[in-house]
Amino acid sequence: MKSIKRRTFLGRSVAAAGAIGLSSFSSTAQTFAGEGVAKSRRPNPIAVSTYSFWRFKRNLKLPIETCIDEAARMGFDGVDLLLIQMEREDNSYLQKIKRHALINGLDLCCMSTHQGYVYPDNAKRQENIDLTLKQIEIAYRLGVPIVRINTGRWRTTRSFDELMANRGIEPILPGYTEDDGFKWVIDSIEKCLPKAEECGVILGLENHWGLARTPEGLLRIANAIDSPWLQVLLDTGNFLEDPYDKLEQCAPQTVFMQAKTYYGGGLWYTLDLDYPRIARIMRKHNFRGYVSLEFEGNEDYKTAIPKSLALLRKAFS
Repeated sequence: MKSIKRRTFLGRSVAAAGAIGLSSFSSTAQTFAGEGVAKSRRPNPIAVSTYSFWRFKRNLKLPIETCIDEAARMGFDGVDLLLIQMEREDNSYLQKIKRHALINGLDLCCMSTHQGYVYPDNAKRQENIDLTLKQIEIAYRLGVPIVRINTGRWRTTRSFDELMANRGIEPILPGYTEDDGFKWVIDSIEKCLPKAEECGVILGLENHWGLARTPEGLLRIANAIDSPWLQVLLDTGNFLEDPYDKLEQCAPQTVFMQAKTYYGGGLWYTLDLDYPRIARIMRKHNFRGYVSLEFEGNEDYKTAIPKSLALLRKAFS
């Protein structure tokens, strides 16, 4: 299948929409004249990541089916699956999850995965490319439209706890440069795009730790790969200093948002995020996609997640 460039794809879409909608624009404008644009805009749908129920806390790894049940009971619109939380990856299990979500009236709107391409060893990068291709296939079988991917990091920091203590900053691998890392990541993601296009699964590059820790790093990769099948997945909790300007830099290319809350104090850190302000930023850039809760606090999820849902509903309504 011939790949379509992102800018070409968007340009054709806008042109087509203009041709179809021009004749009805005048009457539509008259209908809504004086009523205000805000009244005609639907709220962002709100999902919850299965990570919110687990948070890598000992003895709290709930089955995906239980997370779906809880999400439906609490009133979410969709579920964001954490792949490593799944019991199995065989097709029988995947179809069981898909059926369970449908019966509960929930979209399976995203699947969050783990991989890394910041390796000098070509064989190690290929191992992670192959892993990503497999993850795309899993998402396809689940009917999930977007997969969260990471750049990976230099791994010069011994543990994740130490990385968090250093605010996500770590030294570059001796003998290499940051440009080397970006080339490895860009080349690796490009090799995953034909499979993403074939399966109709968007790769959502997150502002996670590593080369996408800053908006400049994230957008350097996204802009170098001109494809509609690579977009930005924006995490509100991963810009640790001055987050609002950084979120706005990424907002125009964002198709999915993961929203952190920290009731009971954060597991690694706590951010006091102004969600009405974040919602205004995203509306300004016409973001209409899912907002997926990632609760990352110490409070019991049974009280913290409903509070988080109410917060996000109000901000993004």
